[in-house]
Amino acid sequence: MPDPTPDTIRLLATGLLLIGLLTITVIDLRSFRIPDWASLPLIGAGLCLSFLLPEAIPSQAALGAVLGFGSFALIGSIYFERTGADGLGLGDAKLLAGAGAWLGAATLPALVAIASVSALAYALLTRSSRIAFGPWLAGAFWILWLRQSFF
Repeated sequence: MPDPTPDTIRLLATGLLLIGLLTITVIDLRSFRIPDWASLPLIGAGLCLSFLLPEAIPSQAALGAVLGFGSFALIGSIYFERTGADGLGLGDAKLLAGAGAWLGAATLPALVAIASVSALAYALLTRSSRIAFGPWLAGAFWILWLRQSFF
């Protein structure tokens, strides 16, 4: 059996990513939680993928995972310390770590900007005081993965 080509790997990864992101979106919309079993595999898969695709750089994938988790965990911790309430959970931090592993560290600011502006627009239009942020992160992750991988 011949070795899979980078295009085959990329297509398979894209399908699996879509399933993972849709699962996370549905769960977060229903429960305002992102379970570890849904987010942690994205981190591992992104790190593995960085060794399989010629354009990926493993050190950037690892840095993206660390910065993604660290930045959101820090923001969530500061918010909790100031308010006593959860505002940004560790599920969101783990999802951003997964995005960093797949997309690399340099893409994280754009991802967070897209997700934040989209979520804010939704909150303002619907006058919602509480929204799940995971679906917005997942959507931005999906858009940037497609752009980076196929366009």
